[in-house]
Amino acid sequence: MAEKFDNLEEHLEKFIENIRQLGIIVSDFQPSSQAVLNQKLNFMISGLQDIDKCQKQLHDINVPLEVFEYIDQGRNPQLYTKECLERALARNEQVKGKIDTMT
Repeated sequence: MAEKFDNLEEHLEKFIENIRQLGIIVSDFQPSSQAVLNQKLNFMISGLQDIDKCQKQLHDINVPLEVFEYIDQGRNPQLYTKECLERALARNEQVKGKIDTMT
């Protein structure tokens, strides 16, 4: 399962780097760099196709909507997991306290 994510992560990193390079080329565009610009645009298209292929491998993955809310708020989505664990531990302590009280 992790290799699916590793594959997607690799493609995303390549795509982001290509976009960064494309931005540099465009910001300092010279007519002589047209061929390089065309090449980077083609790499961008093939990168999107590679990312789309990864989608087929990950179609069965469900992400809680709260994770997207964290991202929208500019928060690290890994905090969602941490906070879920903290809530589960707190709830576990409450239930343990009730069980200890009853016995």
